[in-house]
Amino acid sequence: MDARVPAVAEQLLLIERELRAQGWWEEQAPSAQALASQEPFCVDSLAFEQWLQWIFLPRMKHMLESNAGLPSVSGIQPMAEQVYGLHSERARGLIRLLGEFDQLIGGAA
Repeated sequence: MDARVPAVAEQLLLIERELRAQGWWEEQAPSAQALASQEPFCVDSLAFEQWLQWIFLPRMKHMLESNAGLPSVSGIQPMAEQVYGLHSERARGLIRLLGEFDQLIGGAA
């Protein structure tokens, strides 16, 4: 088992908690068409926080639950910084958590 799994699982929970705390968690999923975007981060059809909730978190949770190999690199924090701006007070916690996720993923097993 990949030694990063417990820490990655915990980090995903922290990211979800932050999305909820900021009011960025949605009860209803976007349309199937919006979720099927082929663009990176679904930039043409979803807000970044929607992508986190409906694409990123479920995919990562599925990887953990199915014992699939975790990626060895992640660059989600730079995208968050671009979306929210480096000085966004509201997004500061989410950006930090995503950076921690990137670091965990970069620490290959």
